[in-house]
Amino acid sequence: MLVTFKTSAYSDITMFGEPAVALLKLMGQSGNVPGAILAADVPKALETLHEALAKLEAEEAGSSAPASSNDPHDGFSDDEEEMPVALHTRAGPLVELLEAAAAVKENVLWDS
Repeated sequence: MLVTFKTSAYSDITMFGEPAVALLKLMGQSGNVPGAILAADVPKALETLHEALAKLEAEEAGSSAPASSNDPHDGFSDDEEEMPVALHTRAGPLVELLEAAAAVKENVLWDS
């Protein structure tokens, strides 16, 4: 499933369903698709998302301290799978959309 976030203040953002629902929940939403945030509630959702992402990033940083090595190729192998993209990284475009919507007091909608 793909989820597309829309507001008249910014370009549409499309994400895979699982990270999109996780971000919705971090914003204090139910995670249901489709859904919406009224313009008056966008600043609070953005603030809640920023706080949750900061907490999540701090937890991830604390649990994944890299081992020191002098080999510049450590951790990189053509045979290994790529590292998954962190949720706080995936949130960047959605945060920008929410900031734009909050600035001009626009609703935010999402649908699959």
